[in-house]
Amino acid sequence: MIPAPPLLPHDPGCYLFSDGEGKVLYVGKAKDLKKRVASYFRKTGSDQKTAMMLSAATGLDFIVTGTEVEALILENTLIKRHQPRFNINLRDAKQYAYIELTREPFPAIRIARRATGDGRFFGPFVSASERDYIRDIVRKTFRLRTCRTLPKRACLRYHIHTCSAPCLGMVTEECYDDSVRKASLVLKGKTKELLASLREEMGAAAASEQFEHALLVRDQIRALERLSERQDISRRKEGDEDIINYTVHSGTVSLMLFNVYRGVLGNKSEFSFDWHPDFFEEFLVQYYSDNPVPAELIVPEEPGDSLAEFLSVKKGKKVTVTVPRIGAKKRLLDLVSRNIEAVFLGGQAKILELQEALTLDSPPSVIECFDISHLSGSSVAGSMARFRDGRPDKSNYRRFRIRTVEGIDDPASIAEVVRRRYTRLVKEGGEFPDLILIDGGRTQMNAAQKVLNELGLGVPVIALAEKNEEVYVPGSAHPLPLSRNEKASLYLQEIRDEAHRFAIAYHRLLRKKEMTA
Repeated sequence: MIPAPPLLPHDPGCYLFSDGEGKVLYVGKAKDLKKRVASYFRKTGSDQKTAMMLSAATGLDFIVTGTEVEALILENTLIKRHQPRFNINLRDAKQYAYIELTREPFPAIRIARRATGDGRFFGPFVSASERDYIRDIVRKTFRLRTCRTLPKRACLRYHIHTCSAPCLGMVTEECYDDSVRKASLVLKGKTKELLASLREEMGAAAASEQFEHALLVRDQIRALERLSERQDISRRKEGDEDIINYTVHSGTVSLMLFNVYRGVLGNKSEFSFDWHPDFFEEFLVQYYSDNPVPAELIVPEEPGDSLAEFLSVKKGKKVTVTVPRIGAKKRLLDLVSRNIEAVFLGGQAKILELQEALTLDSPPSVIECFDISHLSGSSVAGSMARFRDGRPDKSNYRRFRIRTVEGIDDPASIAEVVRRRYTRLVKEGGEFPDLILIDGGRTQMNAAQKVLNELGLGVPVIALAEKNEEVYVPGSAHPLPLSRNEKASLYLQEIRDEAHRFAIAYHRLLRKKEMTA
């Protein structure tokens, strides 16, 4: 640990804490370097994360900048370069799919998991059902193709009048491109402009007695009007807005950001990271260094003049930062807050219910569930699904091909995957779960418990028997008196079902490989 802060100037700039190997642990910015760094050494009862950082730090460096805005920009650059472990790891809590219009003669409309390639991407969309609805409305309204390559004969979609059949030459490239242009306007949220244009087009077609075309445009107008009615936010607004709110619970920040384009909610992003005193400003700098800056930012607290200036520099014109107390903008902040409670704190409620039902000493924030899948003893596959804070943690899912068990022996298979999983965690010093859930009955649970005892691990383990959704714990011959409809039981079923889905997917993959071989 650094015994005392070195001599620092009373200037704006960035400071970097590093460990004995010279690796940067934390990057911060300051309006006054001397005062900011000195505050670390005067504090008593610092938050746990700051205390850990200070205990690991052996070196301190600093860079003076001309203004605080320059310090903000430099801070973000240094964070990206060094990836310090004690700064916010700004990864979106979820990944959403996009709608893509491909770039080729007669472009196709598709769902894309990532915005990569040379197509035009719209989104990402938070709701899969809303995304599919919009895609289907756009596809049917403008009769766009969905095929990977143009077929040599008409498909069913042509016969039910939802595709203009460029494969048969039923539409010119010019007319098709016009439909693609209109679809692009809808996907950009510019429905009002397109509706006005379509109404003029319908009137002109009717005046020139092109009644079939007028009817087609009329149907397009009606479909787009129905689509507009489904928007969640419909305030009139010329510029774009971002609305940000957060809550802090047990040292963790749960933050949500709504992107509102011309009064229409276009996207929602969720973030979760450890709390520290400057987290909000650090978040804003990191996020808007990689994302478009809106005309107005609606936030629950004033981030400071330097941040507003930083955003204006990024955008190239003045950005308004609003902290509303009453009115429509305050109601939008409250809407984001309610979403945070539903998404983040709803998971916390499930965890606390489960802790009480199982009489655990601490909340089971991290739960790992194991399942086995096979077909008459062939292609035996194991899976592990991890849930964190009430939600799937898919980056930490694991799958196992059973190596030591022949035929149908679920307890032995469970023992193998549990041993392989936690032997590796012991060697690597990885994070252990707060609770282990086994898909099965007492026999499977006892097999897992035996392995944990051999490894000297005291992680609680339970089993969930699928037939009656009965919960078993070690040392009891009977299941817990837990109704299958209670919140704790429903949460366990959700985790078990996810592990089961993951196991079946891997089992099918193994069967396919074996059949191919």
